[in-house]
Amino acid sequence: MPVGTQGTIKGLATSQLEEIGCQIILGNTYHLALRPTSELIDELGGLHKFMNWPRALLTDSGGFQMVSLLHLADITEKGVTFQSPVDGKPMLLTPEESIQIQNRIGADIIMALDDVVKTTITGPRIEEAMYRTLRWIDRCIAAHSRPHEQNLFGIVQGGLDPVLRDICVRGLVDRNLPGYAIGGLAGGESKDSFWRVVAQCTAALPEDKPRYVMGVGYPLDIVVCSALGADMYDCVYPTRTARFGTALVPEGVLKLKHKAMADDTRPIDPTCACMVCKNYSRAYIHCLVTKDAMGSQLLSYHNLYYMMKLSRDLHTSIVEERFPEFVCTFLLKMFPEGNVPEWVCNAMEVAGIDISSCCAPFSSSQDLES
Repeated sequence: MPVGTQGTIKGLATSQLEEIGCQIILGNTYHLALRPTSELIDELGGLHKFMNWPRALLTDSGGFQMVSLLHLADITEKGVTFQSPVDGKPMLLTPEESIQIQNRIGADIIMALDDVVKTTITGPRIEEAMYRTLRWIDRCIAAHSRPHEQNLFGIVQGGLDPVLRDICVRGLVDRNLPGYAIGGLAGGESKDSFWRVVAQCTAALPEDKPRYVMGVGYPLDIVVCSALGADMYDCVYPTRTARFGTALVPEGVLKLKHKAMADDTRPIDPTCACMVCKNYSRAYIHCLVTKDAMGSQLLSYHNLYYMMKLSRDLHTSIVEERFPEFVCTFLLKMFPEGNVPEWVCNAMEVAGIDISSCCAPFSSSQDLES
């Protein structure tokens, strides 16, 4: 899911998102509630109509932005108290208010307010946040006024502690929600810790409900998490990295700002069928990325096209029962010398996917975080 923070994917029209096959985009409750406000969006017919998007929408709860963007005053049983960016006064976001705002915005999937803690934090705070997240899900369910129109997803918390994650998964599954998210990851933990939490949670969550790993957007991470049983992802990475002049390609990334691109007449990716690769050279985009907004727009289009195609190809390979071959082809393009990171090899082994044909014997000097 591309992230449209303020009801827009930066630099792209909704018609372009439809053109590249995008089925669902994410909006940020916190940003939309501040401007233009959920009341105005509701008055104008909901977010679909407001932004002219006929396909699916998901809104987050607003909790993550409180923690990541603002000086927190406090997280208590009542909710999240934070400093208003408008006038600096303390404001309180409760589970009930988060759901009421999302009911007004009108997305197809809405997220429960959870107690968000970075995975790099240890100690009793992790346990406190997990149990509070379970208590808050009941308040979210009770406050949800449109259960037949909007699907409320719960979020699994518990840091890197397998016992806490297990308690949270079981607690949420008992509530029989339409879908489940795995939260609190992609926040600085090691890749080895990351995939193990995903593997544990997907194994315990229902197979017939969507499983959403929040904040994950690197192509390699998406392929690994899909092998472990996850279904949905969101991240600003494809569009944010485009604004820094970087394109996503099967081999990894291509930095268009590099001076070697100045006279390169090839498309970004000769194998890509997107409008950008069909019509523009690396040299042209190199000129733009350092000087003109059009550069980041073209790269955003290409990067989202790449992610949509990756998702479609991944999905098709599962349906056609050739997912292991898809994984090996993907890894061989990204790691042609066979130096697949050890964490990827370990995750694929747990997922039951044999990638020995595209893995060289692992050396400890290789970059585990690539």
